[in-house]
Amino acid sequence: MASAKDADPTLGYLTRKDTEVKLPRPTRVKNKTPAPIQITAEQILREARERQEAEIRPPKQKITDANELSEYRLRKRKEFEDLIRRVRWNISVWIKYAQWEESQKDFKRARSVWERALEVDYRNHTLWLKYAEVEMKNKFINHARNVWDRAVSLLPRVDQLWYKYIHMEEMLGNVAGARQVFERWMNWMPDQQGWLSYIKFELRYNEVERARQIFERFVQCHPKVAAWIRYAKFEMKNGEVVRARSVYEKAVELLADDEEAEQLFVAFAEFEERCKETERARCIYKFALDHIPKGRAEDLYKKFVAFEKQFGDREGIEDAIVGKRRFQYEDEVRKNPLNYDSWFDYIRLEESVGNKERIREVYERAIANVPPAEEKRYWQRYIYLWINYALYEELDAKDSERTREVYRECLKLIPHEKFSFAKIWLLAAQFEIRHLNLKAARQILGNAIGKAPKDKIFKKYIEIELQLGNIDRCRKLYERYLEWSPENCYAWSKYAELERSLCETERARAIFELAIAQPALDMPELLWKTYIDFEISEGEFERTRELYERLLDRTKHLKVWISYAKFEASAMEDGGGSDLAEEDLQEQTKHCIQHARRVFEKAINYFRTSAPELKEERAMLLEEWLNMESSFGKLGDVSLVQSKLPKKLKKRRQIVTEDGPSGYEEYIDYLFPEETQTTNLKILEAAYKWKKQKISSDED
Repeated sequence: MASAKDADPTLGYLTRKDTEVKLPRPTRVKNKTPAPIQITAEQILREARERQEAEIRPPKQKITDANELSEYRLRKRKEFEDLIRRVRWNISVWIKYAQWEESQKDFKRARSVWERALEVDYRNHTLWLKYAEVEMKNKFINHARNVWDRAVSLLPRVDQLWYKYIHMEEMLGNVAGARQVFERWMNWMPDQQGWLSYIKFELRYNEVERARQIFERFVQCHPKVAAWIRYAKFEMKNGEVVRARSVYEKAVELLADDEEAEQLFVAFAEFEERCKETERARCIYKFALDHIPKGRAEDLYKKFVAFEKQFGDREGIEDAIVGKRRFQYEDEVRKNPLNYDSWFDYIRLEESVGNKERIREVYERAIANVPPAEEKRYWQRYIYLWINYALYEELDAKDSERTREVYRECLKLIPHEKFSFAKIWLLAAQFEIRHLNLKAARQILGNAIGKAPKDKIFKKYIEIELQLGNIDRCRKLYERYLEWSPENCYAWSKYAELERSLCETERARAIFELAIAQPALDMPELLWKTYIDFEISEGEFERTRELYERLLDRTKHLKVWISYAKFEASAMEDGGGSDLAEEDLQEQTKHCIQHARRVFEKAINYFRTSAPELKEERAMLLEEWLNMESSFGKLGDVSLVQSKLPKKLKKRRQIVTEDGPSGYEEYIDYLFPEETQTTNLKILEAAYKWKKQKISSDED
């Protein structure tokens, strides 16, 4: 009795010990050393084979009299019948049963078994084949014929039954019977192999006319390219060239648009080649290349090129090669119609051939592929198709009306609200100018300025009007230009330059004043320089000084100071004439030097007080001053500058990156004289402080 502790309420009266699964203890191998005699796998298998017991077979039964034979037959029939009752749908059992009855030479019983089997599954063509073979093997011809007749009536789509039936009749020499079976089969419209077998049958008995008639029915039943080619080859084999050509011509009429038409045209052309009709073959190739889609004519192109190389002249060969390249380009543009580089190559090819209609057709097809998005980057390559088209019409085709139409359509197509192309407007205008139609050119450029103003358009329009001498138009255009782009320093400078060239100094000055008064400019330094150069060239030095002062109010850049100083150094010198006395010239030069020194001192004071961190700029300014003083020779005073020159110090500083400090780099620092004095004072002050602290500590 198990204790209460071992009992488990879920197990009833059983304990855990009773329900434990005891696994066998694994045997431990004590001795792991290899055995002295090693046994191979081959030896184990050989021993197993030798020790295998012989198969137990039933004893052979010898039948000695009729009673034993009848008993044996009865027993075997009973076995077969029992087996059939169990597995009635198993055809192999029926076949074994029928073949056993045949082996006993009891053909009536065998036929009975075959018929019963056919009642079970008459759709199984193997049964019919076996049944008919038994009848044929035992030379029951009429019975076999009866079986074949029933088989082909019930299963007319099983070709093997027809073949076997026809083969039997032919073996018996019954040609008329075999032909009759073929005719019955052809009424069911079998596949190509059935028709070809019928044709071969007739040809075996030299019935060429009958074979021809069957071919006619065959191509009507199967109107395929392969069928027509076989028919034509049959005629060619029999030496009927005219009939063969007629067959090919009928095939072309019916199947010119078929998917396999390429094979038909190649076969037709090769037939004409064999007949030495090269012109006919060439015409066939060209007709085919014009009618078959380019994607399906690759083999045709290869054959045509090979044909032209063999039979054609130079022009023919070139034409064939062009055709092949044309096919390649057609394939490329078909795969990706927005690949404009392929279109350019295709157009170049057509232009090299020189067929105007084809060139125009390709151009029209190319420009029809408008970029899908209204973004300029997608249009930049596309727009050159239009440009090339217009240039072709103008220069090669000499058709000005078509050129005008191309430009008009192109300008209509471009979405000018989002982006535009100045080159198209300018090319259209230049075309009109070349044809002496100035009004149309002005209209185009006016539309361009109205719809999509651009720098290029303004510049070119102004240039055209300037060449024509229309100054008022130029002024109006500059005004429009500056209204559209008031920050454009180039436009202001050119406008002022125009007025200056017309000796309208006051107008030019007013334009410059308006320009520098603009709140935003793209290149103000260029504009100020142009204005200053203008005043210097006019000899207005006071105005120039005024300009420099105004410029310095806006910017204290190093270059402005240097330019101002250089101007002062040369102003009086330029103003003085060669007729003046040497003393007067020296006096004026001294004035120049004083003015220049004043500018340099002013600049140095600014850099020392307002921008002390710009040490390098201050050092460069002093170097310029020193160079100027030395250039004046005796009149210059180099010592004035030398006392102010800084010392160059090579220092190191830490390089700080995002990840932290990453080493040191050397740089040049400048130490000016006033900074040296300040440093010395700081050292003295620190020493005095230290001494004071020491005295106070000693007293304590």
